[in-house]
Order: sequence, then C-alpha cells, then structure tokens
Amino acid sequence: MKITAIIVAGGKGTRMGADKNKLLLKIKDKEILYFTLAAFERNKNIDDIVLVSGESDVGECERIIKDCGITKVRHITVGGLSRQQSVMNGLKCAQGDIVLIHDGARALVTGAEIDASIADCVKYGAAAVGVKCKDTLKSSKDGFISGTVDRELTYLIQTPQVFYLDKILALHQKAACEGFEATDDCMIAEHYGVRVRISQGSYDNIKITTPDDIIIAEKILEKREK
Repeated sequence: MKITAIIVAGGKGTRMGADKNKLLLKIKDKEILYFTLAAFERNKNIDDIVLVSGESDVGECERIIKDCGITKVRHITVGGLSRQQSVMNGLKCAQGDIVLIHDGARALVTGAEIDASIADCVKYGAAAVGVKCKDTLKSSKDGFISGTVDRELTYLIQTPQVFYLDKILALHQKAACEGFEATDDCMIAEHYGVRVRISQGSYDNIKITTPDDIIIAEKILEKREK
C-alpha cells in the first residue's frame, strides 16, 4: 500500500503581518515549511509528498527542499483560489492508495499523530486528527449567548485528514460540480455521508497563523529538544 502526504502550503501572511507566505518565515533559523516537510520526510509510513504551493513561491519551496535534504517530495503543484481547489490540485497529482491532507502551517505534527491517523483510516475508512475542546462553548444569537454546547461532544479538528485517494478525489470532484464549498476535507466527507474517525491528536499541533503562534511554536520545539 502506497501512502502520499499532500501538504497545502499556499497560505498568505496577512494575519502574520508579513509580506510573503507565512510558511517561508523562520522558526529557530529554519523556515516553517521545513518543519512540516521534515515530519513527513522522516516518517517510515510516508512514501512520497505532493506539495501544493503558491505560484510565486515555487522557487523558494524548491530551494528549501534542496537545502534541507528533503527527498520525498515527488511533485510541486500550484494551488487554486481556495484551499478546497488547492487540495483538489494536490489530489490530482497523488498516486498513493491513501492520502494524508495536511496544512503546511501545522509544522509541529508528530510521527505518532501521523501513524495513528493512517491506522484509523485503514481500520475505519477515513480519519482526522483532533483534540477535545478545553473551553466552555456557547452558541449565540444576535450577539448574545443562546445556549451551551456539550463540551464532551466537541473536538478541535486538525490535520492530517486521511482518506483513500479514490474516494476523497471523487467527493472533491462531486463537490466542485455541485458548487459545495467546505472549510476542510472532513466537511466534504460529512456532506456526502462518510464517517470520519477522530484520531488522538495533540494540543501542540497548532496552526501557525499569527506572530504569537511563532513564539508558542518555538517554546514547543525547545520543550521537545529537552
């Protein structure tokens, strides 16, 4: 069985206050993208990587791959106008039986999380890494609290989100034909009645989006080094 990681790395640096792709910013003297690629590069279950990049960032991505000795990136493709379109472009380039769709900004994903999500996909047909919500969650109406959501039933869903390639590609194509827009790949699966198993994640698997997240990421890496 061949397993491909699709890393979506076409994000902008708007909320980061940067004038370039946030994944090209550095943590501990290495680009954020490096840490993401390295997590899949060193995982024995991952056969190859498809990197989805912004058109203007392809050259920088190629440089990082070469300079950091990343060998599993088989293809770099250009993303679309939305994350959903970018994932579709990546899926069309994938050759694995199973694909892990991962946000490039989640640079702190661990090998254990990758392995668990693959195992759950094999067992249940689809999986996504997630953690239980810590905070009390409220629903609202007109800016006022209208109810309390049962925290025991709520999860923060992260990536990777893992599927059999033929099935998730078909669902993406169907969503595109029907004009259905989703915020992640699990939402597409849900929409078409596919059950997705929640794999045990980590609160360290943050999405690096703001300057504060870079500080947090550095502290997490320091903790791991110790």
